Amino acid sequence: MTVLSVLDVAPVAQGSDPGQALRNSLDLARHAERLGYRRFWLAEHHNMPGIASAATSVAIGYVAGGTSTIRVGAGGIMLPNHAPLAIAEQFGTLESLFPGRIDLGLGRAPGSDQVTAQAMRRSLSGEEDRFPQDVAELIALFRPVVEGQPVQAVPGAGLEVPIWILGSSTFGAQLAAYLGLPFAFAAHIGPQALETALAVYRQGFRPSERLQQPYVMLTMNTIAAESDEEARFLASSMQQAFVSQRTGRPGRLPPPVEGYAEGLDPDRRAMLKDFLSLAVVGGPRTVQTQLESFAARHGADELILLSQIFDHSKRVRSLEVAAGVMAGEVAEVEGNQMFTDMGAERRSAPMSASMAQRNSRIR
Repeated sequence: MTVLSVLDVAPVAQGSDPGQALRNSLDLARHAERLGYRRFWLAEHHNMPGIASAATSVAIGYVAGGTSTIRVGAGGIMLPNHAPLAIAEQFGTLESLFPGRIDLGLGRAPGSDQVTAQAMRRSLSGEEDRFPQDVAELIALFRPVVEGQPVQAVPGAGLEVPIWILGSSTFGAQLAAYLGLPFAFAAHIGPQALETALAVYRQGFRPSERLQQPYVMLTMNTIAAESDEEARFLASSMQQAFVSQRTGRPGRLPPPVEGYAEGLDPDRRAMLKDFLSLAVVGGPRTVQTQLESFAARHGADELILLSQIFDHSKRVRSLEVAAGVMAGEVAEVEGNQMFTDMGAERRSAPMSASMAQRNSRIR
């Protein structure tokens, strides 16, 4: 069984605000923990009215403090925006507060447009891409301090914070392989490069002190509901947000609209079709078939699900459906509108055991 995790951007729905979005993220993480999901990651984005996870380290601390066992991390920190020492100290602090539960995923993109990237104050000199050097520096800062070392991360030095490389192209795949790190491919934004990137990663992988074999996590836009029809309706919020972002009109996550995609002009419909080429949208049987097929086809060790749904209760239900069907309980999921606490604990048990087996190679 493929391990399941959750990727969240703390979506800010129309009529709501960032504070409520972050409280929803904590609630979602608690449900994910109860259901047996392995990780709950938050993503760094900037200057986006519909995303509240810009201060990613702060949001991770909030979620980790409100949960007990689920791993919480960054999916990811956009390292070009930050000095490696600052990130080592931030995640060293998180690991010190929540030992054994913090992950650090690193991305090369700025998580914003170029004007916003300039406002982040790390690229004003016009220097070349330093992402590989910054990753190496960050890894070094987590090693035990040696005599005479002029700069150390406090806290951070000597702590075992798992580091992942994120990417949507072969660049990240090459770097993860070279450094011997787990690789998280953003299939939700770069589906065209998926097969090539995975081949590059697996063929070039070099064992390291952190990881002995390649480990692949794939991000999936996943909208799971009681039926295919309801899931398609809920997915229209994600579709609207994507089109608005790509056409220069970013905003808060809108409510779903019946038949939204069908009403688009041909160019926008084609753009949306390309974006959703690897999305999973459907009821229990559709979700089970598509997730299992996708994981098997690409040899995924782990799937991390991103569900941008306007109604928070429907987003919780999406996690429940996905967890249930991947544990082989389609009939029960189809016949049960919402899990009770007792039922959810029972359902999570077999999946959690399987997750433990699959995670023997990586924390």
